[in-house]
Amino acid sequence: MDIQTVLALYNHEQRREAEYPDMTRVAMPRIVRYERAAPGTSIILYSDLDEATADADIDEQLAYFSRNRMPFEWKAYACDRPADLVDRLVARGLAADEPDAIMVLDVAAAPDTLLRRPAADVRRLTDAAQLADVVRVLEPVWGGKFDWIHTRLGAHMAIPDYLSVYVAYEAGLPACAGWTYYGNGQFAGLWGGSTVAGYRGRGLYTAVLAARVREARERGVAYLTVDAGSMSKPILTRHGFEVIAWATACNWEPAETA
Repeated sequence: MDIQTVLALYNHEQRREAEYPDMTRVAMPRIVRYERAAPGTSIILYSDLDEATADADIDEQLAYFSRNRMPFEWKAYACDRPADLVDRLVARGLAADEPDAIMVLDVAAAPDTLLRRPAADVRRLTDAAQLADVVRVLEPVWGGKFDWIHTRLGAHMAIPDYLSVYVAYEAGLPACAGWTYYGNGQFAGLWGGSTVAGYRGRGLYTAVLAARVREARERGVAYLTVDAGSMSKPILTRHGFEVIAWATACNWEPAETA
């Protein structure tokens, strides 16, 4: 896989020209943002700033979101300009997460480990009511509440050919979950990828991954992409995914008012 060619295509399709059914795309000369009504989180997904004017551009975005009391995430990629973008964002009060590896699989070259059906009970969900099983996986893995899964993923499941959600079960209990978003371009995005602690080491993450790779191959998708954290990156590397970039999510919340 030619990393630079794929990265250029990724930046074009997945950052600059992406479309989301529940977000409004706002394209400016140096920034593309996607807005969601509060309390939902908006996102600046693409930016290419000049070093001399970057601070003014950042302040303009902060003023907009502050004025409208909208929480947002600025997704800063290592390939973005200026090189110290994350530092500038943090200096203005945004909270930076640990960087994720943006990993891509050339689906046509997927290894046999992802094309055969493992001996695991992996099911594609067919009804939004089944999303309760996804919540049962995510809450013990990540902590906190995941009620938004019902509304957001439930609405997206109703859009034909847009979202596929998979759960792996052990003795009838949900143990691992992951989902795939399909767009109009050459990429599909893998999300979720979480396994309850007591079920790790049994190949369930790989089984859910393999089910999604097989579906993508059947649907003619060229590339699968994952924002991979430290736990999933080694597994994905073993299965042929390659790092094309690193990205840091920088988050901002409006100040609370009395």
